[in-house]
Amino acid sequence: MSELLLIGLAWLAYGALHSWLASGHTKAWVARRWPRFVPAYRLAYNGLAILLLIPPLALTLSQPGEALWNWPVWVSWPAAVLAIAGFVWSLRWYDMGEFMGLRQWRRHDGREHEGFVISPLHRYVRHPWYSLGLLLLWTRDLNAAWLTTALAVTLYLAIGSRLEERKLVAQYGEAYREYMCRVPALLPWPGRHLSPDEAQALQQAAHRDG
Repeated sequence: MSELLLIGLAWLAYGALHSWLASGHTKAWVARRWPRFVPAYRLAYNGLAILLLIPPLALTLSQPGEALWNWPVWVSWPAAVLAIAGFVWSLRWYDMGEFMGLRQWRRHDGREHEGFVISPLHRYVRHPWYSLGLLLLWTRDLNAAWLTTALAVTLYLAIGSRLEERKLVAQYGEAYREYMCRVPALLPWPGRHLSPDEAQALQQAAHRDG
């Protein structure tokens, strides 16, 4: 039981640190203390996010245990392929240079210029990468350690997505509030999605408000 508690705490600590580093207050504090570091902030943030995944993942993998639930192959493999394919396909709607922080670093400018883009997947869920990650996580065989990880990561993504959206509401105003009302956060829901024309209209409104 203590090992599972440690795994859960490790993931929640990761989530708390990740959200703290992403907050506007933290970025503003860094800008005041180390202004020359600002262009590299997003790049360093993403690199640190990857490195800090190692401890909770290592803890999870160190507890093999007996599976509590085994998905049949005809569920787990198609789900994994769908999640990975959806992630790769969605990349075309992201400016990866801006997202990773490489563009900010190269132009010596810490400002982020990512626009409000409603991709085909964003028409059905507001955070498609989170949704695909949860699909991949919950459709694998789950022992006690992986179940703890799945629960902790799900909790973090539910809370973290809300914290992230505070910034998006501040940036895009009423258009993003309407988007939140029309489209679910993580799980697709019948009747709650946008048509291509509705998505285009919201994007235009967000750009005017932003």
